[in-house]
Amino acid sequence: MLALRRRLRLETERLMLRPPTHGDHRAWAALRKESAEFLVPWEPTWAKDHLTRKAFTNRVYWANRAVASGTAVPLFLIRREDETLLGAITLDNVRRGPAQSGTLGYWIGAAFARQGYMSEAIAAVVHHAFHGLDLSRVEAACLPENDASRGLLEKSGFKYEGVAQSYLQINGRWRNHVLYANLRSDRRGKAETG
Repeated sequence: MLALRRRLRLETERLMLRPPTHGDHRAWAALRKESAEFLVPWEPTWAKDHLTRKAFTNRVYWANRAVASGTAVPLFLIRREDETLLGAITLDNVRRGPAQSGTLGYWIGAAFARQGYMSEAIAAVVHHAFHGLDLSRVEAACLPENDASRGLLEKSGFKYEGVAQSYLQINGRWRNHVLYANLRSDRRGKAETG
């Protein structure tokens, strides 16, 4: 079973989603650096060593442990036609027992935004969460003013659930977030029958 988890791959029309490997460092660091202005307003403050090989190596080790233990599904978005790294998506904080849920987070390089890649990735990860991992709920949160992310989540079947006060430190400040969820058997907003 552990070997199967380590070979995790999800395929979409244009993407292969797979865990990061040590060989991805150069492409990852370049994409993050090129997209810094685009990403920084929406992310936790980058550590001074954020783009270093050592920090990336720690990310890869964490990803391997998380996949093996079933606590997270960290995946890189790789464009199938040319094997270009476009961004990343992670189903994290996977909770078993009565919760059967996880939390979705994602980012995409500035040059690849608004081309439908993240919609494909979210659809694949949510399907995997419900049908591969047998989760019941996938949660996501974003800043209230992040219209692009809110629209993406709503287009992807997530429904607004409320506001969490001082939810995460983003760009050095505690920020409120809007909360969304996608449920495997979602009856919210549907009329009761008979």
